[in-house]
Amino acid sequence: MYSILDIETTGGKYNEEGITEIAIHKFDGHKVVDQFISLVNPEREIQPFVVNLTGINSKMLRTAPKFHEVAKRIVEITENSVIVAHNAQFDYRILRTEFRRLGYNFERKTLCTVDLAKKLIPEAESHSLGKLVRSLGIPVSDRHRANGDALATLKLFKILLTKDLKKEIISEVTRAETHGELTHRQLKIVDQMPLETGVYYMYNKDKKIIYSGKSTNIKKRVNEHFTSDTSLCRSIQKETRRVTFELTGNELVAFLKLTEVIKRNPPKYPLKSEDLELDLNPNNEKSVNSNEFSIAGKDIMVVDKGREVGERSAILIKNGRLKGLGFYELNHQINNIHILESILTPMEGNRDISRQISSYLTHRKVLNIIELNSKS
Repeated sequence: MYSILDIETTGGKYNEEGITEIAIHKFDGHKVVDQFISLVNPEREIQPFVVNLTGINSKMLRTAPKFHEVAKRIVEITENSVIVAHNAQFDYRILRTEFRRLGYNFERKTLCTVDLAKKLIPEAESHSLGKLVRSLGIPVSDRHRANGDALATLKLFKILLTKDLKKEIISEVTRAETHGELTHRQLKIVDQMPLETGVYYMYNKDKKIIYSGKSTNIKKRVNEHFTSDTSLCRSIQKETRRVTFELTGNELVAFLKLTEVIKRNPPKYPLKSEDLELDLNPNNEKSVNSNEFSIAGKDIMVVDKGREVGERSAILIKNGRLKGLGFYELNHQINNIHILESILTPMEGNRDISRQISSYLTHRKVLNIIELNSKS
């Protein structure tokens, strides 16, 4: 028995989203035997881009039932069934979060039609729901509404079941009750992580670093390590006992800090590419400098946001090479650059780090670049 599910949410910060609409079709492998479709009053603000995407606004939800009023029905219709959704990890996380707010531990097996489609229709140009159903000729109405997307997922699922000639894919992709969701230990770890920019370190039972990374949202990134199904993440999930972090205020400092740390404390597992490179265009914006900015041969101090209000980060470059970084208080007037240099942590850059810093300063805005041979 399957519960084909789609959820629309308010958007917003990670794990703070609320459900605005839910649709569930209980499917026995041949026909729909039950269904539940309802708007839900999320008791929180809906992000403007979500209103534009779904057409669901706060006025529509004023008289809608709140989640606690529909929770029992959701438990009943999904009981003894596998939840099927397109990007099931997202829908299942949202659902479990809502139930957790009620003090209830909601657990179901899940099946992701994205995973299934990648295995059974690998030639598809895209495995997004919209493009996939269009390429398969599946008629869809009310896209980005819960029932429209749930019905599209149901039709897609029927095709995938037909394509599964060996009847092996479902058993391979079906996830254990807590896969894609956190164990109690992992949940405690993630709850302690900040939603801010910085570096994180993952330790095993022997207090050895097994993985280090950087992110503009540490909580979200650590959660991804604990819920991803890649072989690397499965190893990390099995071994991690503790996670610590350092806030950096901006991504450039996070990158430089991480580079220095892994040089001195090489982690057990190789870093992902996003940890070894800087995100030069996070919002598809134009480069800050019309021409490429190069630090080659320059003596400069790069000043940017710090870890908290009233603090600045400072990166020292001498003769085009990284020499150190640190933080200073905005209200602490430092007129002598040598005093500022003395509070920085010494680091030894190389050609690749210089290249990445130059690229970052070409594409990303910082608060100030101070030439050290000029009055400051």
